[in-house]
Amino acid sequence: MIWKILALPLLLAMGSNVLAQTIKIGELNSYKVFPAFLEPYKKGMELALEEINASGGVLGRKLALVSRDDGGTPGDAVRVAEELISRERANVLMGTFASHVGLAVSSLANQRKILFIASEPLTDKIVWESGNRYTFRLRPSTYMQTAMLIPEAAKLKKKRWAIVYPNYEYGQSATASFKKLLSRVQPDVEFVAEQAPALGKIDAGAVVQALAEAKPDAIFSSLFAADLQKFVREGNTRGLFKSTVVFNLLAGEPEYLDPLKDETPEGWWVTGYPWREINTPEHKKFRDAYEKRWKDYPRQGSVVGYVAVYTVAEAIKRAKNVETEKLVEAMKGLEMATPFGPIVWRAVDHQSTMGAYVGQLARRGGQGTMVNWRFADGARFLPSFEEVRGLRKE
Repeated sequence: MIWKILALPLLLAMGSNVLAQTIKIGELNSYKVFPAFLEPYKKGMELALEEINASGGVLGRKLALVSRDDGGTPGDAVRVAEELISRERANVLMGTFASHVGLAVSSLANQRKILFIASEPLTDKIVWESGNRYTFRLRPSTYMQTAMLIPEAAKLKKKRWAIVYPNYEYGQSATASFKKLLSRVQPDVEFVAEQAPALGKIDAGAVVQALAEAKPDAIFSSLFAADLQKFVREGNTRGLFKSTVVFNLLAGEPEYLDPLKDETPEGWWVTGYPWREINTPEHKKFRDAYEKRWKDYPRQGSVVGYVAVYTVAEAIKRAKNVETEKLVEAMKGLEMATPFGPIVWRAVDHQSTMGAYVGQLARRGGQGTMVNWRFADGARFLPSFEEVRGLRKE
Protein backbone atom coordinates (compact mmCIF):
# COMPACT_ATOMS: atom_id res chain seq x y z
CA MET A 1 0.00 0.00 0.00
CA ILE A 2 2.85 2.38 0.91
CA TRP A 3 4.55 1.54 -2.44
CA LYS A 4 1.36 2.47 -4.33
CA ILE A 5 1.11 5.80 -2.50
CA LEU A 6 4.74 6.64 -3.23
CA ALA A 7 4.46 5.53 -6.86
CA LEU A 8 1.33 7.57 -7.61
CA PRO A 9 3.08 10.97 -7.98
CA LEU A 10 5.70 9.35 -10.20
CA LEU A 11 3.04 7.81 -12.45
CA LEU A 12 1.18 11.10 -12.63
CA ALA A 13 4.36 12.91 -13.54
CA MET A 14 5.14 10.35 -16.23
CA GLY A 15 1.62 10.73 -17.63
CA SER A 16 1.84 14.51 -17.76
CA ASN A 17 5.24 14.24 -19.45
CA VAL A 18 3.80 12.01 -22.18
CA LEU A 19 0.94 14.46 -22.71
CA ALA A 20 3.42 17.33 -22.84
CA GLN A 21 5.32 15.53 -25.58
CA THR A 22 2.24 15.29 -27.82
CA ILE A 23 2.01 17.87 -30.60
CA LYS A 24 -1.58 19.08 -30.86
CA ILE A 25 -3.27 20.10 -34.08
CA GLY A 26 -6.37 22.11 -33.25
CA GLU A 27 -8.74 21.36 -36.14
CA LEU A 28 -12.14 22.96 -36.71
CA ASN A 29 -14.63 22.46 -39.51
CA SER A 30 -18.30 22.57 -40.50
CA TYR A 31 -18.93 18.83 -40.21
CA LYS A 32 -22.69 19.09 -39.71
CA VAL A 33 -23.20 21.66 -42.46
CA PHE A 34 -21.03 20.09 -45.21
CA PRO A 35 -20.84 16.34 -44.41
CA ALA A 36 -20.40 15.20 -48.04
CA PHE A 37 -16.97 16.82 -48.19
CA LEU A 38 -15.93 16.74 -44.57
CA GLU A 39 -16.58 13.10 -43.67
CA PRO A 40 -14.01 11.98 -46.30
CA TYR A 41 -11.79 14.87 -45.19
CA LYS A 42 -11.79 13.53 -41.65
CA LYS A 43 -10.87 10.04 -42.90
CA GLY A 44 -8.00 11.53 -44.87
CA MET A 45 -6.74 13.34 -41.77
CA GLU A 46 -6.94 10.19 -39.67
CA LEU A 47 -5.08 8.12 -42.27
CA ALA A 48 -2.25 10.66 -42.37
CA LEU A 49 -2.12 10.83 -38.58
CA GLU A 50 -1.89 7.03 -38.31
CA GLU A 51 0.88 6.86 -40.92
CA ILE A 52 2.93 9.62 -39.29
CA ASN A 53 2.62 8.24 -35.78
CA ALA A 54 3.30 4.66 -36.91
CA SER A 55 6.59 5.88 -38.40
CA GLY A 56 7.66 7.47 -35.11
CA GLY A 57 5.82 10.76 -35.16
CA VAL A 58 7.58 14.08 -35.70
CA LEU A 59 10.82 14.91 -33.90
CA GLY A 60 10.12 11.81 -31.81
CA ARG A 61 6.74 13.12 -30.66
CA LYS A 62 3.27 11.90 -31.55
CA LEU A 63 0.78 14.08 -33.39
CA ALA A 64 -2.73 14.42 -31.98
CA LEU A 65 -5.86 15.87 -33.60
CA VAL A 66 -8.21 17.83 -31.40
CA SER A 67 -11.20 18.36 -33.66
CA ARG A 68 -14.27 20.58 -33.18
CA ASP A 69 -17.34 21.50 -35.24
CA ASP A 70 -17.38 25.22 -36.02
CA GLY A 71 -21.10 25.39 -36.79
CA GLY A 72 -20.50 26.88 -40.22
CA THR A 73 -20.64 30.47 -38.96
CA PRO A 74 -17.81 32.95 -38.39
CA GLY A 75 -18.89 33.69 -34.81
CA ASP A 76 -19.00 30.05 -33.74
CA ALA A 77 -15.75 29.34 -35.54
CA VAL A 78 -13.88 32.10 -33.73
CA ARG A 79 -15.22 30.87 -30.38
CA VAL A 80 -14.18 27.29 -31.14
CA ALA A 81 -10.75 28.37 -32.40
CA GLU A 82 -10.20 30.38 -29.23
CA GLU A 83 -11.09 27.31 -27.18
CA LEU A 84 -8.58 25.21 -29.13
CA ILE A 85 -5.87 27.79 -28.49
CA SER A 86 -6.59 28.61 -24.84
CA ARG A 87 -8.07 25.46 -23.36
CA GLU A 88 -6.60 22.71 -25.53
CA ARG A 89 -3.21 24.43 -25.96
CA ALA A 90 -3.07 23.57 -29.67
CA ASN A 91 0.31 24.11 -31.30
CA VAL A 92 -1.27 24.77 -34.70
CA LEU A 93 -4.75 25.60 -36.03
CA MET A 94 -6.03 23.83 -39.14
CA GLY A 95 -9.21 23.45 -41.17
CA THR A 96 -12.41 25.40 -42.00
CA PHE A 97 -14.52 24.95 -45.14
CA ALA A 98 -16.65 27.97 -46.02
CA SER A 99 -14.71 31.02 -47.18
CA HIS A 100 -16.25 33.52 -44.76
CA VAL A 101 -15.54 31.17 -41.86
CA GLY A 102 -11.94 30.72 -42.99
CA LEU A 103 -11.46 34.48 -43.15
CA ALA A 104 -12.74 34.90 -39.58
CA VAL A 105 -10.37 32.23 -38.22
CA SER A 106 -7.50 33.70 -40.24
CA SER A 107 -8.07 37.06 -38.57
CA LEU A 108 -8.07 35.43 -35.13
CA ALA A 109 -4.86 33.51 -35.93
CA ASN A 110 -3.21 36.80 -36.82
CA GLN A 111 -4.35 38.38 -33.55
CA ARG A 112 -3.31 35.38 -31.42
CA LYS A 113 -0.12 34.76 -33.41
CA ILE A 114 -0.65 31.06 -34.12
CA LEU A 115 -0.03 29.20 -37.39
CA PHE A 116 -3.27 28.49 -39.27
CA ILE A 117 -3.34 26.01 -42.15
CA ALA A 118 -6.55 26.88 -44.02
CA SER A 119 -7.15 23.55 -45.69
CA GLU A 120 -10.29 24.17 -47.76
CA PRO A 121 -11.56 27.80 -47.98
CA LEU A 122 -11.24 28.89 -51.62
CA THR A 123 -11.59 32.67 -51.34
CA ASP A 124 -8.72 34.65 -52.81
CA LYS A 125 -8.85 37.14 -49.94
CA ILE A 126 -7.45 34.67 -47.43
CA VAL A 127 -3.99 34.88 -49.03
CA TRP A 128 -4.27 38.21 -50.83
CA GLU A 129 -6.31 41.21 -49.62
CA SER A 130 -6.79 39.77 -46.12
CA GLY A 131 -3.61 37.71 -46.07
CA ASN A 132 -1.46 37.73 -42.93
CA ARG A 133 1.77 36.33 -41.57
CA TYR A 134 0.16 33.37 -39.78
CA THR A 135 -2.24 32.02 -42.43
CA PHE A 136 -1.36 29.58 -45.23
CA ARG A 137 -3.91 28.07 -47.62
CA LEU A 138 -3.71 24.57 -49.15
CA ARG A 139 -6.32 24.19 -51.91
CA PRO A 140 -6.17 25.99 -55.26
CA SER A 141 -8.22 29.16 -54.92
CA THR A 142 -11.23 30.37 -56.85
CA TYR A 143 -8.87 32.45 -59.00
CA MET A 144 -6.67 29.44 -59.74
CA GLN A 145 -9.49 27.02 -60.54
CA THR A 146 -11.29 29.61 -62.64
CA ALA A 147 -8.05 30.31 -64.51
CA MET A 148 -7.78 26.58 -65.23
CA LEU A 149 -11.13 26.69 -67.04
CA ILE A 150 -10.51 29.91 -68.98
CA PRO A 151 -8.50 28.34 -71.86
CA GLU A 152 -11.39 26.03 -72.72
CA ALA A 153 -13.94 28.83 -72.34
CA ALA A 154 -11.93 31.13 -74.61
CA LYS A 155 -11.64 28.47 -77.32
CA LEU A 156 -15.41 28.44 -77.74
CA LYS A 157 -15.58 32.18 -78.48
CA LYS A 158 -19.02 32.44 -76.90
CA LYS A 159 -19.99 36.09 -76.61
CA ARG A 160 -23.05 36.09 -74.30
CA TRP A 161 -22.39 34.61 -70.86
CA ALA A 162 -24.71 34.16 -67.89
CA ILE A 163 -23.43 33.55 -64.37
CA VAL A 164 -24.92 31.76 -61.36
CA TYR A 165 -23.21 31.52 -57.98
CA PRO A 166 -23.93 31.08 -54.27
CA ASN A 167 -24.11 34.56 -52.78
CA TYR A 168 -21.29 34.49 -50.25
CA GLU A 169 -17.55 35.04 -50.35
CA TYR A 170 -16.60 31.96 -52.40
CA GLY A 171 -19.20 32.52 -55.11
CA GLN A 172 -18.56 36.25 -55.28
CA SER A 173 -14.82 35.65 -55.58
CA ALA A 174 -15.25 33.02 -58.30
CA THR A 175 -17.53 35.31 -60.30
CA ALA A 176 -15.17 38.28 -60.07
CA SER A 177 -12.24 36.12 -61.20
CA PHE A 178 -14.17 34.66 -64.13
CA LYS A 179 -15.27 38.07 -65.41
CA LYS A 180 -11.77 39.50 -65.08
CA LEU A 181 -9.93 36.58 -66.67
CA LEU A 182 -12.32 35.93 -69.55
CA SER A 183 -12.54 39.64 -70.41
CA ARG A 184 -8.75 39.76 -70.52
CA VAL A 185 -8.55 37.12 -73.29
CA GLN A 186 -11.90 37.93 -74.94
CA PRO A 187 -12.55 41.69 -74.72
CA ASP A 188 -15.87 41.54 -76.58
CA VAL A 189 -17.53 39.18 -74.07
CA GLU A 190 -20.91 40.23 -72.65
CA PHE A 191 -22.35 39.17 -69.29
CA VAL A 192 -26.09 39.14 -69.94
CA ALA A 193 -27.49 37.68 -66.71
CA GLU A 194 -26.41 37.03 -63.14
CA GLN A 195 -28.20 34.92 -60.53
CA ALA A 196 -26.92 34.84 -56.94
CA PRO A 197 -29.09 32.68 -54.66
CA ALA A 198 -28.22 32.39 -50.98
CA LEU A 199 -26.08 29.36 -50.14
CA GLY A 200 -28.29 26.32 -49.62
CA LYS A 201 -31.47 28.22 -50.49
CA ILE A 202 -31.62 28.19 -54.29
CA ASP A 203 -35.01 28.46 -55.97
CA ALA A 204 -33.78 26.43 -58.91
CA GLY A 205 -36.90 26.85 -61.02
CA ALA A 206 -36.73 30.63 -60.85
CA VAL A 207 -32.97 30.67 -61.45
CA VAL A 208 -33.18 28.41 -64.50
CA GLN A 209 -36.08 30.41 -65.90
CA ALA A 210 -34.20 33.69 -65.53
CA LEU A 211 -31.13 32.27 -67.22
CA ALA A 212 -33.17 30.83 -70.09
CA GLU A 213 -34.88 34.18 -70.67
CA ALA A 214 -31.48 35.86 -71.03
CA LYS A 215 -30.65 33.50 -73.92
CA PRO A 216 -26.95 33.12 -73.09
CA ASP A 217 -24.49 31.30 -75.32
CA ALA A 218 -22.77 29.86 -72.25
CA ILE A 219 -23.08 29.72 -68.45
CA PHE A 220 -20.47 29.95 -65.71
CA SER A 221 -21.52 28.42 -62.40
CA SER A 222 -19.85 27.98 -59.03
CA LEU A 223 -22.78 26.13 -57.45
CA PHE A 224 -22.02 23.00 -55.44
CA ALA A 225 -23.64 20.45 -53.11
CA ALA A 226 -27.46 20.54 -52.85
CA ASP A 227 -27.68 23.80 -54.82
CA LEU A 228 -25.90 22.15 -57.75
CA GLN A 229 -28.20 19.10 -57.65
CA LYS A 230 -31.32 21.27 -57.76
CA PHE A 231 -29.90 23.42 -60.55
CA VAL A 232 -29.01 20.37 -62.65
CA ARG A 233 -32.42 18.79 -62.16
CA GLU A 234 -34.32 21.92 -63.15
CA GLY A 235 -31.96 22.70 -66.00
CA ASN A 236 -32.36 19.19 -67.41
CA THR A 237 -36.15 19.34 -67.04
CA ARG A 238 -36.42 22.70 -68.79
CA GLY A 239 -33.85 21.92 -71.48
CA LEU A 240 -31.51 24.76 -70.49
CA PHE A 241 -28.36 22.74 -71.14
CA LYS A 242 -29.30 21.31 -74.56
CA SER A 243 -27.80 24.17 -76.53
CA THR A 244 -25.95 26.07 -73.81
CA VAL A 245 -22.44 25.08 -72.76
CA VAL A 246 -21.76 25.17 -69.01
CA PHE A 247 -18.56 25.63 -67.00
CA ASN A 248 -18.83 24.76 -63.29
CA LEU A 249 -16.19 24.94 -60.58
CA LEU A 250 -15.96 21.82 -58.36
CA ALA A 251 -18.71 19.85 -60.15
CA GLY A 252 -16.27 17.06 -61.02
CA GLU A 253 -15.44 16.37 -57.39
CA PRO A 254 -16.94 13.03 -56.28
CA GLU A 255 -18.66 14.70 -53.32
CA TYR A 256 -20.86 16.69 -55.72
CA LEU A 257 -20.74 14.56 -58.88
CA ASP A 258 -21.71 11.18 -57.41
CA PRO A 259 -25.16 12.31 -56.14
CA LEU A 260 -26.11 13.46 -59.67
CA LYS A 261 -26.05 9.86 -60.95
CA ASP A 262 -28.03 9.53 -64.20
CA GLU A 263 -28.91 13.24 -64.09
CA THR A 264 -25.27 14.17 -64.73
CA PRO A 265 -25.25 16.75 -67.54
CA GLU A 266 -22.87 15.65 -70.27
CA GLY A 267 -20.28 17.97 -71.76
CA TRP A 268 -19.93 20.44 -68.88
CA TRP A 269 -16.40 21.68 -68.30
CA VAL A 270 -15.48 21.30 -64.63
CA THR A 271 -12.71 21.11 -62.09
CA GLY A 272 -12.74 17.86 -60.15
CA TYR A 273 -11.03 14.64 -59.11
CA PRO A 274 -11.19 11.56 -61.41
CA TRP A 275 -9.84 9.29 -58.69
CA ARG A 276 -10.37 6.02 -60.55
CA GLU A 277 -8.11 6.96 -63.44
CA ILE A 278 -5.17 8.73 -61.77
CA ASN A 279 -2.43 6.11 -61.73
CA THR A 280 0.68 8.10 -60.88
CA PRO A 281 2.78 6.28 -58.24
CA GLU A 282 2.07 8.88 -55.55
CA HIS A 283 -1.69 8.81 -56.13
CA LYS A 284 -1.90 5.03 -56.41
CA LYS A 285 -0.05 4.68 -53.10
CA PHE A 286 -2.51 7.05 -51.41
CA ARG A 287 -5.60 5.51 -53.02
CA ASP A 288 -4.57 1.96 -52.08
CA ALA A 289 -3.85 2.96 -48.47
CA TYR A 290 -7.14 4.86 -48.20
CA GLU A 291 -9.21 2.03 -49.65
CA LYS A 292 -7.50 -0.52 -47.40
CA ARG A 293 -8.06 1.59 -44.28
CA TRP A 294 -11.64 2.71 -44.93
CA LYS A 295 -13.06 0.12 -47.37
CA ASP A 296 -14.17 3.09 -49.46
CA TYR A 297 -12.86 5.20 -52.33
CA PRO A 298 -11.27 8.62 -51.77
CA ARG A 299 -12.99 11.92 -52.48
CA GLN A 300 -11.48 15.36 -52.94
CA GLY A 301 -11.92 15.98 -49.23
CA SER A 302 -9.91 12.83 -48.47
CA VAL A 303 -6.90 14.25 -50.29
CA VAL A 304 -7.25 17.68 -48.66
CA GLY A 305 -7.44 16.26 -45.13
CA TYR A 306 -4.53 13.91 -45.77
CA VAL A 307 -2.25 16.61 -47.18
CA ALA A 308 -3.21 19.15 -44.50
CA VAL A 309 -1.96 16.87 -41.70
CA TYR A 310 1.22 16.04 -43.61
CA THR A 311 1.77 19.78 -44.10
CA VAL A 312 1.88 20.30 -40.34
CA ALA A 313 4.30 17.39 -39.97
CA GLU A 314 6.59 18.66 -42.73
CA ALA A 315 6.61 22.19 -41.31
CA ILE A 316 7.60 20.90 -37.87
CA LYS A 317 10.37 18.76 -39.37
CA ARG A 318 11.73 21.73 -41.28
CA ALA A 319 11.48 24.06 -38.27
CA LYS A 320 12.86 21.39 -35.90
CA ASN A 321 10.52 23.03 -33.41
CA VAL A 322 6.85 23.74 -32.65
CA GLU A 323 7.39 27.39 -31.79
CA THR A 324 5.01 29.46 -33.91
CA GLU A 325 7.46 31.94 -35.44
CA LYS A 326 9.81 29.14 -36.49
CA LEU A 327 6.89 27.20 -37.98
CA VAL A 328 5.78 30.24 -39.98
CA GLU A 329 9.28 30.66 -41.41
CA ALA A 330 9.45 26.93 -42.16
CA MET A 331 6.20 27.12 -44.13
CA LYS A 332 7.61 29.73 -46.51
CA GLY A 333 8.93 27.90 -49.55
CA LEU A 334 8.21 24.49 -48.04
CA GLU A 335 8.34 21.76 -50.70
CA MET A 336 6.51 18.49 -50.11
CA ALA A 337 4.99 15.47 -51.81
CA THR A 338 1.22 14.96 -52.15
CA PRO A 339 -1.04 12.44 -53.92
CA PHE A 340 -1.35 15.02 -56.73
CA GLY A 341 2.42 15.44 -57.04
CA PRO A 342 4.90 17.87 -55.45
CA ILE A 343 3.76 21.26 -54.19
CA VAL A 344 5.47 24.40 -52.92
CA TRP A 345 4.08 26.79 -50.29
CA ARG A 346 4.82 30.20 -51.81
CA ALA A 347 6.54 32.63 -49.48
CA VAL A 348 5.08 35.65 -51.27
CA ASP A 349 1.42 34.93 -50.48
CA HIS A 350 1.34 31.69 -48.43
CA GLN A 351 -0.58 29.86 -51.18
CA SER A 352 0.30 26.27 -52.02
CA THR A 353 0.77 25.30 -55.65
CA MET A 354 -1.52 22.27 -55.36
CA GLY A 355 -3.22 21.69 -58.71
CA ALA A 356 -6.59 20.36 -59.82
CA TYR A 357 -8.02 18.24 -62.61
CA VAL A 358 -9.93 19.83 -65.49
CA GLY A 359 -12.25 17.86 -67.77
CA GLN A 360 -15.79 17.28 -68.96
CA LEU A 361 -18.73 15.48 -67.39
CA ALA A 362 -20.17 12.31 -68.88
CA ARG A 363 -22.43 9.43 -67.83
CA ARG A 364 -21.19 5.87 -67.58
CA GLY A 365 -23.52 3.13 -66.35
CA GLY A 366 -25.91 5.58 -64.73
CA GLN A 367 -23.12 7.40 -62.89
CA GLY A 368 -21.34 10.68 -63.49
CA THR A 369 -17.66 10.68 -64.40
CA MET A 370 -14.96 12.98 -65.77
CA VAL A 371 -13.62 12.48 -69.30
CA ASN A 372 -11.04 14.30 -71.44
CA TRP A 373 -9.39 15.34 -68.20
CA ARG A 374 -5.93 16.78 -67.62
CA PHE A 375 -3.99 17.82 -64.56
CA ALA A 376 -3.54 21.55 -64.14
CA ASP A 377 -0.43 22.46 -62.12
CA GLY A 378 -1.45 25.15 -59.65
CA ALA A 379 1.84 27.01 -60.06
CA ARG A 380 0.90 27.84 -63.67
CA PHE A 381 -2.38 29.50 -62.70
CA LEU A 382 -1.26 31.99 -60.08
CA PRO A 383 -0.64 35.70 -60.67
CA SER A 384 2.92 36.96 -60.66
CA PHE A 385 4.77 37.84 -57.47
CA GLU A 386 4.52 41.52 -58.44
CA GLU A 387 0.72 41.33 -58.76
CA VAL A 388 0.40 39.55 -55.44
CA ARG A 389 2.57 42.07 -53.62
CA GLY A 390 0.15 44.73 -54.81
CA LEU A 391 -2.80 42.78 -53.42
CA ARG A 392 -1.48 41.92 -49.96
CA LYS A 393 -1.89 44.67 -47.38
CA GLU A 394 0.38 43.35 -44.63
